[in-house]
Amino acid sequence: MNNTDIRSLYGLKYNPFLPDVPSQALFTIPGSEPFILRMASMADQGGFALITGEPGLGKSKTLQKIAHRLEQIPDLTVGVMQRPQSKLADFYREMGQLFHVDLTPANRYGGFKTLRERWKAHCQSTLLRPVLLIDEAQQVSTDCLTELRLLQSHHFDSQSLLFTILCGDNRLPDRFRTAELLPLGSRIGPRLILSPLMPEQLSAYLNFALEQAGNSQLMSEELKNTLAAHAANNLRVLNQMAAELLVAAAQRNLPRMDESLFFELFSPASTKSHRKQRL
Repeated sequence: MNNTDIRSLYGLKYNPFLPDVPSQALFTIPGSEPFILRMASMADQGGFALITGEPGLGKSKTLQKIAHRLEQIPDLTVGVMQRPQSKLADFYREMGQLFHVDLTPANRYGGFKTLRERWKAHCQSTLLRPVLLIDEAQQVSTDCLTELRLLQSHHFDSQSLLFTILCGDNRLPDRFRTAELLPLGSRIGPRLILSPLMPEQLSAYLNFALEQAGNSQLMSEELKNTLAAHAANNLRVLNQMAAELLVAAAQRNLPRMDESLFFELFSPASTKSHRKQRL
């Protein structure tokens, strides 16, 4: 049964447990709202901000939520890096594409000057700094991070020509304590460190996700509590289990998901049987 059939069967606007949830329907991770509001206010200052945490806690979705809010600000340019693992030449190619500058990687000094001139013009015309969002920032090389720091620093580091939000796992703070990246680490302003979520917070997430998707009664309260208790305090694990439950419920044509379906799918005996079927 495909995703369209599942949505039609349960009257869902979208599948709330898959990654492609609409930006306007994203859950706000507890404790992240002040940071998200701060990001919008920093568009006129520039600098660096950082989101970190273990895998599966909602870092990328928080960055997506920030991107959605920033994109509502008139005249603000927001660029999202797609290839954080690039070497320096490809880094310049992508920066040129994001900020609509024709760059020649062979002429790095020319690219450096041209990008800065574009950002200066944006700052003067809008009184806002262009924004660069980098997800999976732990993959960005030390050379590229250093280049980025130098690129956006202006007038003896008294001004910033860009506002960069770095988002990555717990390797990032350790890297910013090394000698090579300490100059950048010392310049990072607001920081959001995501922590594992408590079961009650995960239950609140399920309530929010189902309501936004259009069927708040799709799961029993007992199932929500059971899922939250078995998700290892991790949003990604929770969504993966819930998505599997939804497919199973649709295949059985169940009107609602309950706790019995969870134990049927995820009890040790059924899990072992499921693995044998795959083999």
